Amino acid sequence: MTGVEGRIVDTDRGRVRGVAEGEAVSFRGIPYAASPVGELRFAPPQPHPGWLGVREAVRSGPAVPQAASRLEQVMGRRVPDWNEDGSLTVNVFAPARAFEDGAPRQVLVWWHGGGFTSGSGGWDWYDGGRLAALGDIVVVTANYRLGPWGYLYLPEIGAANLGPQDQGAVLRWVRDNIASFGGDPRTVTVGGQSAGAYSALSLALDPQTTGLVTRVLLQSGPWGLAPQDPQNAAENAEAYLRLLGVPRGADTARALRALPVEQLLSAYGRLADELGRPGNVAPPMYPVLGGPGVPRTRQRALADGALEGKALLLGTTRDETTAFFAFDPRIQNLTTAGALDLLTGHLGERAHEVYQRQAALLPRATPAQIFTAVQTDELFRDGALEMADHHAAGGNATYVYRFDYRPAEDEHGLGATHCGELPFLFNTFDTYPDSPMLGRPGDAQRALGHSFASAVAAFVATGSAADWLPYAPATAARIRHFA
Repeated sequence: MTGVEGRIVDTDRGRVRGVAEGEAVSFRGIPYAASPVGELRFAPPQPHPGWLGVREAVRSGPAVPQAASRLEQVMGRRVPDWNEDGSLTVNVFAPARAFEDGAPRQVLVWWHGGGFTSGSGGWDWYDGGRLAALGDIVVVTANYRLGPWGYLYLPEIGAANLGPQDQGAVLRWVRDNIASFGGDPRTVTVGGQSAGAYSALSLALDPQTTGLVTRVLLQSGPWGLAPQDPQNAAENAEAYLRLLGVPRGADTARALRALPVEQLLSAYGRLADELGRPGNVAPPMYPVLGGPGVPRTRQRALADGALEGKALLLGTTRDETTAFFAFDPRIQNLTTAGALDLLTGHLGERAHEVYQRQAALLPRATPAQIFTAVQTDELFRDGALEMADHHAAGGNATYVYRFDYRPAEDEHGLGATHCGELPFLFNTFDTYPDSPMLGRPGDAQRALGHSFASAVAAFVATGSAADWLPYAPATAARIRHFA
């Protein structure tokens, strides 16, 4: 039965029953791959064995193993809900009317952020029901392996970009199953925020998955972060094994698969501490260049025309990196000389010029504020605009936004910080009860959310945004501001 009355649909592994919630029908916690446990830990995703009868799809699956997010002070705290077993799941949100008229809806597959280290597509922050109903689209969120589970680089045991491999498996699951949920597998927007945007672009550019992607939505991608060099990734893997006390050799895989999850998490935390440097936002492990899903750099892929013909919507928040630096005393106590030293480590001989240019734009700013503004441009905005310029110059539909909302009470000086647009996109304001980045939302904030979400949904549905002029190269006036 595929009618809304029973909310039961068929998938290639078994039948699932969702639940009607307002104007949407939600199906949560549907496995797209076998649990990555035992011999499947640190192995590419494998098909789920399936199930008999009807599987209740009313609760999200557990998050993949992870420690607390480094942005908890900005977004708010989460109660740990991870479990390695049963973690590779998707959540599907469809407008109720899709089950009534039978017309296929365009699909958004959206990836959560979290620095390739934390997050879950099943968290209520990213509940896609309201967005699905608002835009008359089908929204899919999913989990993918994070931290060492997803990005440990030991190719000899099969561990190489497992997170991206999980994401590719999700796209193939969508291709094979989304029609049962009212979605059109021929019109799929792949999108996400932060690490999720990085992942979405990789999927759109990778020859193995680009054919499954029609449009691309990129929110606050860390474009200044190059894919990890294989040699550096191998060195970090070696350091991780050392912290675990696991020798490299014939029994490495067996030893890693036998360790408790908590021990793997603890060692990853220690590795992050060892490698951490002030002002550096890179995690110890993230997508490796040349590994599955990332065969070439973004710049090379774009130059080769890998994104041609795909409509693109991308943007940033105004003050991205305050989320990373506002609570870091090493940054907040910087002198001019200290800021220049740090920037020289990141930017080389460009540091002084870039710092002075930003200082001229912010005449009353502290060295910490100037450093933060420089990093916002270097890590997020410059790469977004470079990509938009290239795509638009090729005659492709391109839309660029900047999210400028800042909370009225902003004691930490976050401004319009990284992640700040998320409650507005999903209309999940009530799931951020104590979030400094949001403050206390009222009618004006909900109206802004309606405007932002409507624009994104229109792009997913049509490849354009009704009252939004397409971007033209180097044309700041064509950037739409949401405030």
